[in-house]
Amino acid sequence: MSSVPHHYNIAIEPDDIDFMGHVNNANYLKWVQDAVVAHWEKIAPSEAVATHLWVALKHEITYRKPAFLEDDVIAEVLLEKVHGARAFYSTIIRRGEDVLAEVQSSWCCVDADTLRPMRIAKDIAANFFGSKE
Repeated sequence: MSSVPHHYNIAIEPDDIDFMGHVNNANYLKWVQDAVVAHWEKIAPSEAVATHLWVALKHEITYRKPAFLEDDVIAEVLLEKVHGARAFYSTIIRRGEDVLAEVQSSWCCVDADTLRPMRIAKDIAANFFGSKE
């Protein structure tokens, strides 16, 4: 069961633009990380936000169209599932109705003190599935 989508506004900065006049592909990784962390911070209880950190394990990005400096871009984040210490996300980056990129990513939750993998408690995960944003 997937979660309710989270929408994250992306600000394109002049430094994001590459020699071809559009956003460099490397910026999409930062956008995905920022969007996923914002999703976690918005929905997780404050105690969980303080004690859990996220480390990216894998990103698979399909680029569809370029983004430009003046574009209004939004990342739509969808938590697909949680398994132990891992979370699996789908993120679609859009400019209006145009899909700019589709990203499948997996993340590992780590304890903020020990930096060791930390299971996501079922009651914390439940906040992401079935609750409205």
